[in-house]
Amino acid sequence: MLFALLAVIWGSSFVAIETGLRTLPPVLFAALRYDIAGALLLVAVAVLGRRRDDFQWRPVTRTDWTLVGIGGVFMFGLYLALVFTGQRYVTSGVGAVVLSLKPVVTPLFALALLPNERFDALEVAGVLLALVGVVVVADPTSLGGSTVGVGLLFVAATVFALASVLTQRLRTTLPALSQQAWMMAVGALVLHATSAALRGWPSVSFTQPALVSLAYLAVVVSIVGYFIYFDLLEGIGANEANLVNYVVPVVATLFGALLLGEPITDATITGFLVIVAGFVLLKWAALKRGVVAARRPSRSLPGATSSETVVVSGNVYYRG
Repeated sequence: MLFALLAVIWGSSFVAIETGLRTLPPVLFAALRYDIAGALLLVAVAVLGRRRDDFQWRPVTRTDWTLVGIGGVFMFGLYLALVFTGQRYVTSGVGAVVLSLKPVVTPLFALALLPNERFDALEVAGVLLALVGVVVVADPTSLGGSTVGVGLLFVAATVFALASVLTQRLRTTLPALSQQAWMMAVGALVLHATSAALRGWPSVSFTQPALVSLAYLAVVVSIVGYFIYFDLLEGIGANEANLVNYVVPVVATLFGALLLGEPITDATITGFLVIVAGFVLLKWAALKRGVVAARRPSRSLPGATSSETVVVSGNVYYRG
């Protein structure tokens, strides 16, 4: 039940983004989203810090600040600026499909930057196949705006993949909830600065649909989705919970068609299937181990400190 609810929340976030982009500038829209979400989480961690002496509510060490800086600038700032801008040119389904590539791109940076990372022939084939899937979705023969949008979203996925690998090299005791709050706050500042540099301070028309979309993204997607995800981690384990990455594009495509009248093209469907096939090849060994091994649910909570970054449908969730 929670798995399906999370897929619906994250999948519908693309429809909310598309709706808000009709009247709000993309980077400013992203900044306002994390103004709200970041402020709410900062209040929450500050209250926890006052009530619990063992809860670290803010960055203290240089490593803490480095982690928050990388996450805020790249995972929330640059990444989401590219996502919201790219989403202007594509449908909800196409955006979700391209962003589902992140688990495939990340190992490329891990191979270059992390010790003991190796690729075998099957994994190389998986990466190449997934990249072919992106080309299929982009449909470069059309030479239209969708190709620009897919390009921006692919760069966003690459930026996030690099940042996630860089943060894996850092060890911190800062709880995940605190990390999420401070990264959101830093990301919002970066997004506001970027918006001002690109457009100055434009006059914005806050229509009712835009306000509803903003509230939904800030509260339901960014915060409620965060807690549902970690509840799933505790209940069914990381491998099963992360399969939601590949349900979200289906939900986003259906919602986009039903609510916004967006077309579902053969290229979108084919490209998504090719990307999923590439992911299966890349993770074949891990998937086999998951099938034969006894299921051991993860006991990690939002206060855990093992390293894992999750992004679904353009939403960043950092598990410290």
